[in-house]
Amino acid sequence: MERLRKLRATPVIRKMVRENHLRTEELIYPIFVIEGQNICNPVDSMPGICQYSLDRLPEELDRVMEAKISSVLLFGIPLHKDEVGSGAYHENGIVQSAIRYIKSKEKYRDLVVIADVCLCEYTSHGHCGLVRNGVILNDETLPLLAKTAVSYAKAGADMVAPSDMMDKRVGAIREALDRSGFLSVPIMAYSAKFASAFYGPFRDAAHSAPGFGDRKTYQMDPANGREAMREVEEDILEGADFIIAKPAMAYMDIIRNIHTDYNIPIVAYNVSGEYSMVKAAALNGWIEEKKVVMELLIGLKRAGAKMIITYHALDAARWLEEE
Repeated sequence: MERLRKLRATPVIRKMVRENHLRTEELIYPIFVIEGQNICNPVDSMPGICQYSLDRLPEELDRVMEAKISSVLLFGIPLHKDEVGSGAYHENGIVQSAIRYIKSKEKYRDLVVIADVCLCEYTSHGHCGLVRNGVILNDETLPLLAKTAVSYAKAGADMVAPSDMMDKRVGAIREALDRSGFLSVPIMAYSAKFASAFYGPFRDAAHSAPGFGDRKTYQMDPANGREAMREVEEDILEGADFIIAKPAMAYMDIIRNIHTDYNIPIVAYNVSGEYSMVKAAALNGWIEEKKVVMELLIGLKRAGAKMIITYHALDAARWLEEE
């Protein structure tokens, strides 16, 4: 008679047969960089997360290095917004400046800097593409996304991550990067990005809430799983090197399906609303934060994620080190 409990009898045996492991180098930490000086603005809806001006950015980067996290994902918050999101692709934009700053410092030089490519933080209307008569324009937006990606590469970004969900943007970005000589800069594509209610705290942090309507015409319907596979396949064919599934907790089936169907590194984005729910419950004493976070993250690995973008990264790295 088979008795599987034999494999759980002691901590050492449990570790011996453990099928999935979480490593610090698989964590990607998002950072919000804002124009201005001497700014460290706590994000009320995301306990422990702040917006940093460039002169205060080392405070967060030093914590990242101390935690031995190897990758960060940058989001920019400009002072000026306009209808065409010009701050996204300006040579001296906030993200471009942050990339150059990080790469100019010897102690941060090995840090993998991933730059989010989108217009929503930079447009006066808050949408991810150009707008005409209330309609978000797809093809007209592509050159601006490509221009943004190239400007990040020129600043020294190790990787670009288009999150806009415009059709054909991965191909447009790949062509622009190659044409500009950045053949080795990978694209981490937000391919399965759903029109989710879990993004609310991020929009507080990034000042990126849409000024009208919603993003359901370009982000995916949460009810659709097979459609996500079509999005993923299209982005792979256009040149994506990594695939992001976003959000994570309610979309583990999507992560698993991508893992099963495609031989490509999958990145799960454990988004702001997921983070904030755990933090709020922990602050109220309703859950044990460490145990819940680590169970959540290993669950994403079990589903098939190779890497995880998470606001829990600093805490998780510390807990992994303690273990």
